[in-house]
Amino acid sequence: MSELLVGLSRLRLPDFSLIEQRFQAPAIGDPAAALRAALADPGIRARLPPGSRVALAIGSRGIAELQLLVATLVAELKRLGMTVVIVPAMGSHGGATAEGQREVLARLGIEERTVGAPVVSSMATTVVAHLERDPLTGSYRRAPAGGDALPVHLDAAAAAADAVIPVVRVKPHTGFRGRYESGICKMLSIGLGKHAGCSRYHREGYERFAELIPAAGEAVLGSGTIACAIAVVENANDAIAHLEAVASERIMAREPELLELSRRLMPRLLLPRIDVLVIEEFGKDISGVGMDPNITGRGEGGRPAGFDGPLIRRIVVLGLTEQTHGNATGLGMADIISERVLAAIDRRVTATNVLTSGSLAGGRIPLALPSDDEAILAAASCVPGVPFGEVTMVRIKNTLALGRIAVSANLLGEVSRTPGCVPLGPFTGRFDAPAH
Repeated sequence: MSELLVGLSRLRLPDFSLIEQRFQAPAIGDPAAALRAALADPGIRARLPPGSRVALAIGSRGIAELQLLVATLVAELKRLGMTVVIVPAMGSHGGATAEGQREVLARLGIEERTVGAPVVSSMATTVVAHLERDPLTGSYRRAPAGGDALPVHLDAAAAAADAVIPVVRVKPHTGFRGRYESGICKMLSIGLGKHAGCSRYHREGYERFAELIPAAGEAVLGSGTIACAIAVVENANDAIAHLEAVASERIMAREPELLELSRRLMPRLLLPRIDVLVIEEFGKDISGVGMDPNITGRGEGGRPAGFDGPLIRRIVVLGLTEQTHGNATGLGMADIISERVLAAIDRRVTATNVLTSGSLAGGRIPLALPSDDEAILAAASCVPGVPFGEVTMVRIKNTLALGRIAVSANLLGEVSRTPGCVPLGPFTGRFDAPAH
């Protein structure tokens, strides 16, 4: 059989070295204790009277210590005399089916046997408000039902509860910029809006999300069902840096502050230029588009506003996470993938998510090569103007785990000149390997 690319079989991967990227990374030593302390606040406790039926809204993101946080929250609420259920708050994820969303939570360790509360999964919603857009200012405001008014959906099980507590990671969004991005308002509107709300909001387009998301979130808050939100901010090492219970009336003021904290603590690739970035795992549990554009510089709408990371010429994806359940939304931002990625894609689940988002670029499938090595070598052979032997390569586990990365030998000089980068020794295929 002829080669896919002339000479590809004669090429070999360079030696890689493990390096550590050091970031400002404050961390909470005991997240469960921090959560119990947050719930002990009298203002929060007053919103959760004994005998209440409380719905915990849990999304599809792999928040650090998620199972521990949910189990602690369930146990504490039960201790205070409340009944607790869990509702998936993930828009159209899980193939936009009740069972699919239940499975997404199970893959994140969230099921009754592990956290102590049943999962009530349904795609049914209740419309709690309507919005209309002012064509002159672009802002959204409450409106009467009918006509072109945009309905604000709320998960029916959540709407039937006495109180709802979303458990949310606040961070920059992958597709738009605003005072409210990926956080509390987004979970209230898109996550708890289920497939009906999610698909309707996305038809407005990402360019309107900076105005739409807070307006829809505020409309859900106006329904009186949200007691508080458990807001988590992670550090650059994918650990919890900050956790607080935000009372419902403080959410609109507090969320932008938490977003700015998250932006300051985000990891990044410190090297100024990377010809080939190799990403070992890709998935919805890592980022809404599988690999975070705030790290790669590649989003569904192009280069994210304000991106100041490295110029990356080619991106290779080698695998999907188990937790993504075959959802490969965003894979179109890569240049080359391995055939094992291609084989792992659930086309229906991916298509449902992509069509709901309205961003079709995320549904494109890159060129697939038979093996991991061939995929990397092919990408390195297709960097315009750079001979193969001079191509610089960086290998990462995923776009959340950037504390340790691997670099090709020809980058070690740049590593020595880059503040925050410390060489650890040869890369043996493990990012968690002890330093030599």
